[in-house]
Amino acid sequence: MIAMMSGTVVVRRADHVVVDTGGVGYRLAVSAETLRHVPAVGKSVVLHSHLVVRDDALALYGFATEEERELFLMLIAVQSVGPKVALGVLSGGPPRELLAAVAAGDIARLQAAPGVGKRTAERIIVELREKVGATDTAPPVLASIRSEDPRALARDGLLGLGYTALEVDELLNGAEGDKPEDLIAYALRTARR
Repeated sequence: MIAMMSGTVVVRRADHVVVDTGGVGYRLAVSAETLRHVPAVGKSVVLHSHLVVRDDALALYGFATEEERELFLMLIAVQSVGPKVALGVLSGGPPRELLAAVAAGDIARLQAAPGVGKRTAERIIVELREKVGATDTAPPVLASIRSEDPRALARDGLLGLGYTALEVDELLNGAEGDKPEDLIAYALRTARR
């Protein structure tokens, strides 16, 4: 897996960039949001990346931040959302704003992306809403994506066990510890009471 690219920008287009790394030019498809952070041709750049392997092609996608790459991975996991549509969604703004739109159920914001109709927007919201921490009874709370913060990792683990975001917040309230495992153990003990 190619997780990161570091090198010199040699081509900068609306939908892709080419980065020269050690004499080899890598073409990375990018969102408009990432392109805003890519410097001019001839300047150094560091991009997070994801390689998609298909029968007929190897496609490399570039992202300005780890958060944007993680949102891309979440989007392509949604049924009928491929990499091209995911990049279209990511072009709609910073990842935090897009996560907030998903948490708030903002179908119109997602439909503004090319290739996203009403059904696809609804599917994205249904499949990702809980992952980004929204509940029907509490205001949207953005979950950390692949954070190194033990509390955020514990929160993600409890969400994965089927607890709602509101339940997770209550279970982790007052929890102490430096490791996600300790926080999860505390939360599970609290849940048994």
